Amino acid sequence: MDMEEKPKYGEPKKFDPDFKGPIQNRGCTDIVCCIFFIVAIVGYVAVGILAWTHGDPRKVIYPTDSMGLYCGQGKLEKQPLLFYFNMMKCASPMVLLEFQCPTPQVCVEKCPDRTMTLVTAVGKTQDWEYYKSYCRADPGTKSVPQILQEKLCPAYLISSKPFLQRCFPSLGKKGEVITVGDQETFNDGDKIRDAKDLVAGMKNATIVMEGRQVAMKIFEDYTKSWYWILICLLIAVVVSLIFIVLLRYLAGIMVWVMIVMVIAVFAYGIVHCSIKYVNLKDTPGANITLQQLGFQPDFSVYLHIRQTWLAFIIILAILEVIIIIVLIFLRNRIRIAVELMKEASRAVGYVMSSLFYPIFTFFLLTIVIAYWGVTAVFLSTSSEPVYKVFNETVCPHARETCIPENFTLSNMKRDCPRSECLFAFYGGETPYHKYLIFLQFYNVFLFFWCANFVTALGQMTLAGAFASYYWAPNKPNDMPAFPLCASLGRSLRYHTGSLAFGSLILAIVQIIRVLLEYIDHKLKGAENKFAKFLLCCLKCCFWCLEKFIKFMNRNAYIMVAIYGKNFCRSARDAFFLLMRNVIRVVVLDKVTDFILFLGKLLIVGLVGIFAFFFFSGHTDAFKGAAPSLHYYWVPILTVLVGSYLIAHGFFSVYAMCVDTLFLCFLEDLERNDGSPERPYLMSENLLNVLKKKNQAN
Repeated sequence: MDMEEKPKYGEPKKFDPDFKGPIQNRGCTDIVCCIFFIVAIVGYVAVGILAWTHGDPRKVIYPTDSMGLYCGQGKLEKQPLLFYFNMMKCASPMVLLEFQCPTPQVCVEKCPDRTMTLVTAVGKTQDWEYYKSYCRADPGTKSVPQILQEKLCPAYLISSKPFLQRCFPSLGKKGEVITVGDQETFNDGDKIRDAKDLVAGMKNATIVMEGRQVAMKIFEDYTKSWYWILICLLIAVVVSLIFIVLLRYLAGIMVWVMIVMVIAVFAYGIVHCSIKYVNLKDTPGANITLQQLGFQPDFSVYLHIRQTWLAFIIILAILEVIIIIVLIFLRNRIRIAVELMKEASRAVGYVMSSLFYPIFTFFLLTIVIAYWGVTAVFLSTSSEPVYKVFNETVCPHARETCIPENFTLSNMKRDCPRSECLFAFYGGETPYHKYLIFLQFYNVFLFFWCANFVTALGQMTLAGAFASYYWAPNKPNDMPAFPLCASLGRSLRYHTGSLAFGSLILAIVQIIRVLLEYIDHKLKGAENKFAKFLLCCLKCCFWCLEKFIKFMNRNAYIMVAIYGKNFCRSARDAFFLLMRNVIRVVVLDKVTDFILFLGKLLIVGLVGIFAFFFFSGHTDAFKGAAPSLHYYWVPILTVLVGSYLIAHGFFSVYAMCVDTLFLCFLEDLERNDGSPERPYLMSENLLNVLKKKNQAN
């Protein structure tokens, strides 16, 4: 007799009269991974302590003089500004490689406000006292040639202004001629030079700080608008809460209202952009292309270009058409999705504390992100100052490493009398500094692992609480007194290893994606088309793999929360269950995700429109209240991102509830048949939509 063929995706669930929700008698799962995770965390703490011991964040905040001392700190507290002896030396291309000008630099109390040379200053007592405040050391009674040879003082001073804690010459213009002060020339102590000779040095000295300048303007915008940003985010919280409450009592109506409002918001966006596009038709300069304009940090510049509004119209129109087409084809499935949403609303109503659980997850994620950020800063600033030989003439020891204390008596100084041992950059040759890159890699990897663990803990906790609702025969009498706390306790006590296992798999894929992005960044200037194509394919594959693993992990955590099995077995059971109901998964589960996404989109759209009209100053009603900003897109983008995260936090509870109830719903259809002995546990409305019913006793 032939053996019975085994089902391709496992046996369907059998009826169990004793099963009433998450199993209470369970054991610890994936213990080896739990131990491995604890050891990794201990190592992470050790890396943090090591970084905090060696690191010094002042290296990225304060300018550094030629001896590696911080301006404005310690004994130089009253000298917060950096002064360059010879700004024209900064024109060297090496500045862009070593981020340090090959000229002596000292910390000063204020920038010079006079233009004079060392030769003229020495002859006048008052000028000499002023001049000496810009010297590296008191020259005493040394002669001018000796002072210049030992580089104790600059050959000249130029009237300067502070910029990013550094003194830069006060250049101006007379017509097309560049001037310093009111003069077109200046004396550098050796000969008369044109003021324009300073430009190249200033450009190289500032190119490494241009990003910091933009960052400072953005920071200034935040200081002016932070309270308005908080008000907008508070509005997002209130709107999200209103949506959640309305979903609790009016789930069916709210789903259709959300769909209609999202379509209306996109339609309004298309109309608004079309009006702007038409109004700019005859405006001078409005027909320039975005490619011709290039990158501009001031976002408002793009709003005066017709092509910008045309791009907005096309994007919004495409999204509008996609949403309408999806709704037309899935209109019947939306009815089942609405019933699932109603069931989820009832579950959230019985476990109201679940709405506040994202705050706990957000708190843990904040700790993880803060620890990673602080450790990364301390690791990146834990190198030692490196000094190199700088010389004005040809020197065999140029750019070699040197020690300032011993340099005067060294062979380098003897071979190159006019050379100087100056601070170049931060580095180090100790074993700690050699393996610094591996510590940074470990920091990033543990960040991904811990962040995924925190997210997984939230998913398993919510899954356990909502599963206890679904499988309770008599709701809420058969539910635990505190379902959320009970589920959190089970997750931490029994399944830390399973959470760590799933998080580890996801972290490995994410770190590979980071490495691929790093390689892609390094190959940007490469001409090898095949390498670029291969890298693009790898990035696409690992992006898809990450999405699949996130989906499988989420369902595996639900099964772990219900049955208490290890991660691999739970992932297999979840996969087989979903494959046995693949049509329902593809259509029904994704429709509910789409509806929840529309809800997030609607909240972000409403708050974003308000933020745009407020911060841009395009509305007369807000012109008096809106702060004056460098880039008004900074608070708008912050509000958009913040609103999405807030909406995502609230709707993630619903999403997890829907996913949990969906798996329970699929198992309910397999375990039970509607007979008095095996009644369905789903709601009557859901039974009616599925055209099923429970038979009377």
